[in-house]
Amino acid sequence: MRKLSVRCLKAAFLKMDFVFVYGTLKRNEPNHTWMEDKAFGYSQYICNGVTVEKYPLVIATRYNIPFLLDVPGEGHNVTGEVYEIDSPKLQHLDVLERHPDYYVREMIEVQCGGKKVSAWVYLLREFRPHLLDEPFLEDYSSTGDHGKPYVERAERDSSYDVKKDVKLTNHKQFI
Repeated sequence: MRKLSVRCLKAAFLKMDFVFVYGTLKRNEPNHTWMEDKAFGYSQYICNGVTVEKYPLVIATRYNIPFLLDVPGEGHNVTGEVYEIDSPKLQHLDVLERHPDYYVREMIEVQCGGKKVSAWVYLLREFRPHLLDEPFLEDYSSTGDHGKPYVERAERDSSYDVKKDVKLTNHKQFI
């Protein structure tokens, strides 16, 4: 009888997806531990990737958070990393990205190792227009020459809501 690898067994029993990460989830970035933590599901680095369509990638808020704005066709073809993940890992990432209340998870096309793949990505929708005045990046690094180092959650003021800096106010909440 033939032995099956753990990867084959996981693929047989769990739905596997790709996710494209462009910010603090990349290797050598502050939130990469969310990708590595096996207690919350499976993830495997596949390749460096680049979005097929252009998007504006900006750094905003006083905590210098990277945002991929949901404006396809504007900005740059953004570089990042593609990972294969299972459903538990995707749900775990949804917690970090506060999907769907903050970021929205959507499928996009990414060039990966000479092929196009469909991958989940976290986009910012219904954002404040001033974000389009920020410089657009092709590639993000928390310590890049942009001079805007990322501030980790543990170091932030817990009473400060970054969502108010970047998201449009939902008028329904006042009705």
